[in-house]
Amino acid sequence: MALSDRSRESLLPSFLYSPAATRSFAGASRFPASPAAAAASAPSVAGGGALPFTIQAPNEKIEMYSPAFYAACTAGGIASCGLTHMAVTPLDLVKCNMQIDPAKYKSISSGFGILAKEQGVRGFFRGWVPTLLGYSAQGACKFGFYEFFKKYYSDIAGPEYAQKYKTLIYLAGSASAEVIADVALCPFEAVKVRVQTQPGFARGLSDGLPKFIKSEGALGLYKGIVPLWGRQIPYTMMKFASFETIVELIYKHAVPVPKSECSKPFQLGISFAGGYIAGVFCAIVSHPADNLVSFLNNAKGATVGDAVKKLGLWGLFTRGLPLRIVMIGTLTGAQWGIYDAFKVMVGLPTTGGVTPAPAPATEEAALKASA
Repeated sequence: MALSDRSRESLLPSFLYSPAATRSFAGASRFPASPAAAAASAPSVAGGGALPFTIQAPNEKIEMYSPAFYAACTAGGIASCGLTHMAVTPLDLVKCNMQIDPAKYKSISSGFGILAKEQGVRGFFRGWVPTLLGYSAQGACKFGFYEFFKKYYSDIAGPEYAQKYKTLIYLAGSASAEVIADVALCPFEAVKVRVQTQPGFARGLSDGLPKFIKSEGALGLYKGIVPLWGRQIPYTMMKFASFETIVELIYKHAVPVPKSECSKPFQLGISFAGGYIAGVFCAIVSHPADNLVSFLNNAKGATVGDAVKKLGLWGLFTRGLPLRIVMIGTLTGAQWGIYDAFKVMVGLPTTGGVTPAPAPATEEAALKASA
């Protein structure tokens, strides 16, 4: 059964991306206006009637959940994930080698020293091309499909349950998006790990990809897909759900004015801070699977059992973890900062931080009476 425009306006994504025209505040209130007041102040189309799914921007309007909206989120995901992962290639290189050969790469500092001595400064960016392309593809799917699935599951749940169980919506939407995103990432990740951990295997993607396929077969590019899902799905669920929650709590308890009254640079700072904190949780949750991905992609014919036997359960959870916390915290903070900066640039509001206030009982009764 089709939902009315009023019902659709009350779904979860509308809470996060509220039209600027509907953000009227009474006194020090930090919440959007009631549905009735919002409808009265919403932009209208020719002939009257509220224009659904639009957001005010300085120079343009983008219709919510339109192809332009999803295209903007997809492009923001490409920029945020591809650039940030490429920037931390040296950290990723040391981390992968610590996971594969702990006897040689005993610590972060010694790892950097060994790589600098053996490969020079240029060696720190070995594998940057598959990193850039792979995580750009992943970011496009991760952020674009997250926005899609968040809206899709909200429609299924309906207004009341979408608001009540919004954290479950975040978790389900991000998990669904990551399943698709990892299919795009997996071949690049396989080549990247082999290039970074086996000196002399290949210079990069152009010669590494055909060499990998010749050695392992085309299906070998997806040998690590299950561990990759095991690493990335919990990571992404934590990344999105904790970020949305942390940002909402920051605006609710630590910022003395409503989000709409904060400057855009301040809001982007909140996005980075919320992303960094979320990244720490992401690193801890996904680290055992990260060790498995590195092990399986480095050794031909290796199995999960081989990895557990060699690394041990304690090593599986802890080997390379401090470095990964620094890397993923910085990475996740930067990703949310870049993603929201891109959204601001194209006329979209930053993510999170706005939660609807329940309408007063008298107003609810009046609305029901007029329905």
